[in-house]
Amino acid sequence: MKDLVEGIAKALVDHPDKVEVEEIVDGKDILLKLKVADTEMGKVIGKKGRIAKSIRTVLKSVSNKNKVNVSLEIVED
Repeated sequence: MKDLVEGIAKALVDHPDKVEVEEIVDGKDILLKLKVADTEMGKVIGKKGRIAKSIRTVLKSVSNKNKVNVSLEIVED
């Protein structure tokens, strides 16, 4: 899951070296915290949150297949 989010985020931003994904696992619950450069938050979130929603939709599909609960949090530095 971590690699999936990291790959998507790196494809969206201009500075892929500043993309960080922290994975916190608690049983069947997985929390992914995505950090990007402050200037590129808009590229990951998108207009009206459309890109963030799309990333969450992909995660939900993968999590249903693996029978885990995954949530994505986009955080600022």
